Parts: sequence; structure tokens; C-alpha cells
Amino acid sequence: MRAPLQAALVEAFAEAPLGGNGAGVVWLQEPATPDWMQAVAARLQQSETAFLWAGAPGDWRLRWFTPSCEVPLCGHATLAAALALGHWGQLSLGQPLALRSRSGPLAVRLESLEPASARVVLPSSGLDVQPAPAYLADLLGEPPLTYWSSPLGYRVALLAESFDLAALPVPSDQLQGQDRQGLVVMQALRPRQASRGQAGSGQLPQVLGQPADYQLRFFAPGLGISEDPVTGSAHALVAPFWQERLGRRTVVGWQPSSTAGGMVCATAEPGTIALTGRGHLLWDGELAGGPPGLDPAGWSVCDC
Repeated sequence: MRAPLQAALVEAFAEAPLGGNGAGVVWLQEPATPDWMQAVAARLQQSETAFLWAGAPGDWRLRWFTPSCEVPLCGHATLAAALALGHWGQLSLGQPLALRSRSGPLAVRLESLEPASARVVLPSSGLDVQPAPAYLADLLGEPPLTYWSSPLGYRVALLAESFDLAALPVPSDQLQGQDRQGLVVMQALRPRQASRGQAGSGQLPQVLGQPADYQLRFFAPGLGISEDPVTGSAHALVAPFWQERLGRRTVVGWQPSSTAGGMVCATAEPGTIALTGRGHLLWDGELAGGPPGLDPAGWSVCDC
């Protein structure tokens, strides 16, 4: 019988417990097969589940699975992985670590322990202006001010400040074409706007003590995610737009989902954005048995 595996559920980018975006984290002792990891992710039913495997001491590999498919990048599950490694005594406060993934090495660092917070550096691939699909104006109730495509595969729609983004019914069933692989709907925030997760009407949400500059929601039915509660990869994608618009190197993003949360976004190396946010451990336990088969070759793609 295979030995049990350490596993945890971490609420990432959550200012308070029972918020943010939950991610499963599984510490593998051997390189697992994609079929087994997919089955575990489907049972855990989180937006993403992160699987960690150390090919050698300190050489951590990372892969992410939604309940229905593997994805090339996931910000909140990377933050969750860093916080879980800290909880399991595998990462010290302030210790730099690069998690090797299919999107390249991702730098992570524990920033604090109580409350727990971490910093992750994600690639930011840029936005290309495109004509907005005609159906979006009817679906959203007004046409986007600007609409972009991105190398990540996400589409991005900018809406007016007056739009009630928090009250938008989840449109995933009606999304068409490439929008189904990831649609970011975003707007600037002003103090007069009320949003889920705020302390009170007319107050801006706070992330690590800083007021939010913008908010977004993320829908990806093509990835098996009707709505992702707090999406690190989406914020890394759009943060440069808000940095340029506001004339600042650091901006604060918020996501007014049913379990709202946010992050501080800062310029890191060229082509990357550092995301810093809190996380909360919801449970820590064991999976009863390890994977039934091994796939070392499948993890070799992480040598990037």
C-alpha cells in the first residue's frame, strides 16, 4: 500500500478566512501521471489544484489542474503552493524559491506568517486591441470601452466606471468563441462605488492595507470554471495597463466575486508582475494513497 500524501486546501488572495480563491495543494513523493492528478483535481472541486514534486532537494516542480483539464499557468494556486510549503516546513520566511512549471520558473517568497502572505512573480504577456464581438454588448448590457486579446488566450473587456460589475450575473453559459477560454471584465474603482467584500457602501476594498485601484471578474467555461473567484494570472495580465494608466509601478487589484479577494501588483523583471496577497489554511491532511503509476517523463517539460 502506498504511503499517504500531504495535502491542504489554502484560500489564496483572501483578506479574511473563507474568502479568496481556494486551491488544493498536493505534495507528491513521486512524479504522478496526468490521469491521476486530473482525477484528484476533479474530486477536490477547486478552481485549480496544485501538485508539487521535488525532483531533487530544493528542486520543486509545479503543475496545475482544474476539475476538467491541466492549465499552463495559475496564480492563486502558486500562491497557495508557496503557503503550503511554508506550513509544511519546506520554505522559510523570506527564502527565495523558483517553482519550475510549464510557464517557466516562477519565483515565490513567504512575506509573513501570521497572517500568512506570500509574493509570486508571474509572466505578463501583453494585450492586443481587437474589435469587440457584437454579442458582448447585449450580454453585458453595454459595449466594452476597449477589448483585447492576449497570448495567454484570455480576452479582456474594459467597462465604464459606472457599470455595476459586482452585480453582473455570471454570463459563462452565453460566452462564445475564444471568450469561453477566459474573459476578464474589468473597470477602474472610485470611492463612490460599492462592491462585494467592502467594509461598507462607498468604501474601497483594502488589500494589505492599501485601497484597490481597479476590479475585475473572470469567467472561463472552456476551462471548466464558470467563474474564478480571484485570478492571479488575470491580474498579472492587466496590471501593466493599470500601471500605465495611473502612472504608478504598484497598483492594487480586487475581484468582487462571491468570495472576494485581491492582490498588490508591482513591476518585477521585464515581462513579469509580482503579486502579493494573503492566504488562509482551511484544512491540512492526507490523501490516503499515492498515484498508482509514475510518469517521470511527463514532468520533464518543467525543466524550462
